[in-house]
Amino acid sequence: MNLNPTKNSNRATALDALRGFAILTMVLSGVIPYKVLPAWMYHAQISPPTHQFNPDLPGLTWVDLVFPMFLFALGAAIPLALSHRIGKGEPFTKILFGIGERGFLLGFFAIFLRHVRPHVIESTPSTQTWFIALLGFFLMFPIFLRLPATWKGWWKYSIKIGGWLAVIILLWNLNYPDGRGFSLSRSDIILVVLTNVAVFGSLIWLLTRNNPLVRLSLLGILLALRLSQTETGWIQALWNYSPAPWIYKMYYLQYLFIVIPGTIIGERLLSWMQTPEASTKDNKNWSSGRFWTLAGISVALIIVLLIGLQARWVWQTALAAAFLCGTGYLMVMHANNEVENLLKTLFLWATYWLILGVVLEPFEGGIKKDHSTLSYYFVTTGLSIYLLIVFFIIGDVFKKQRWMQLLIDNGKNPMIAYTGFANFIWPILALTGLEKVFIKITPTPWLGFLRGLFYTIILALLVQFFSKRKLFWRT
Repeated sequence: MNLNPTKNSNRATALDALRGFAILTMVLSGVIPYKVLPAWMYHAQISPPTHQFNPDLPGLTWVDLVFPMFLFALGAAIPLALSHRIGKGEPFTKILFGIGERGFLLGFFAIFLRHVRPHVIESTPSTQTWFIALLGFFLMFPIFLRLPATWKGWWKYSIKIGGWLAVIILLWNLNYPDGRGFSLSRSDIILVVLTNVAVFGSLIWLLTRNNPLVRLSLLGILLALRLSQTETGWIQALWNYSPAPWIYKMYYLQYLFIVIPGTIIGERLLSWMQTPEASTKDNKNWSSGRFWTLAGISVALIIVLLIGLQARWVWQTALAAAFLCGTGYLMVMHANNEVENLLKTLFLWATYWLILGVVLEPFEGGIKKDHSTLSYYFVTTGLSIYLLIVFFIIGDVFKKQRWMQLLIDNGKNPMIAYTGFANFIWPILALTGLEKVFIKITPTPWLGFLRGLFYTIILALLVQFFSKRKLFWRT
């Protein structure tokens, strides 16, 4: 595959929309009422009313789907980002340094964010705690904000150094309910996993960028390691070894089962973006109805898998998925141009990963997020691609990007979206007394869900505000 500088500098907005959808639904899952909604509104292994973790309880809910969707988007973005640097002629060593720098900043983000979460500082946050949470939010701006290229270098470095010094002072003076202060082991596990797969996924893509088959073959080696680590021996020792357990465990690399397929899709998106604009202007040989049917089939597959696997109608779900996949294949089998070929490739890859995941579903006691099963990795990969197809058809085929602009703007700024509620909106609601008002007027479970949805929309609009003004956090 040719990965030279892109001819078309447009962003992959469908990928931005997928990332935005993932991050906002991730936030939504954390702000809905606890213990009072149906089981499918929570992680499958933490079902109501007790919400005690049960690793033997199989199932798949929408909450289980949002994190792998974000991981898939991360993987798909790797070829787009690194090929741009390669295209600019950056030395290999500089690109390696950039990957390491990104890993360091993501690791710092995972640790610092956990240290300034209000309910981590204090189980019942006081006024001081809420202000510390707000301070933590604003201190991330000088560290992560992409500063204008027109600013002088010394001014940029002064801002960065000032931010780091302020963060160090804050962490030095914080104390926690366990009696300890700063601790490397106090971190956000989601961000720690992201750190691992971002670094290893980038390195793997960089070294195999001209041979995707080699990259996919590495999944076979990872699978062998995963299966063999249950037996006593050197593989188990390797699997459990970590020079820095607070930031790295080989267990986290299992999520490369999602990220590496994401890089394959990212390369295909990149190839489409490199196509000269003149050859893509009149590219809708398929009828509008066929495009919408394909989008509808993709949505139906997501819904069928979520409902069927959570309800444990496993073989019935497999049959329904097979019918929908077969119908979808009839929609994409005759592709006549670049856009249609892209959608055909996406649909076939999605179907392959979905079939693999469904066939593996009985293995390891059924699909589970925790502890994550092979079926979970592959089913969620397939469903992520199906949703990407939907966003691509809406935004790039029918040019209706405004329909999903809120998702796109949040997908461009996921770090602020991930941080914004707990460290900005929530403290403001608590300090102004609005939180108590909202809780009082939404006393029932489903009104509580609407309250969480309202909070998520407010966050989305806040992130959009920053994105429109080119205020992006970047690692």
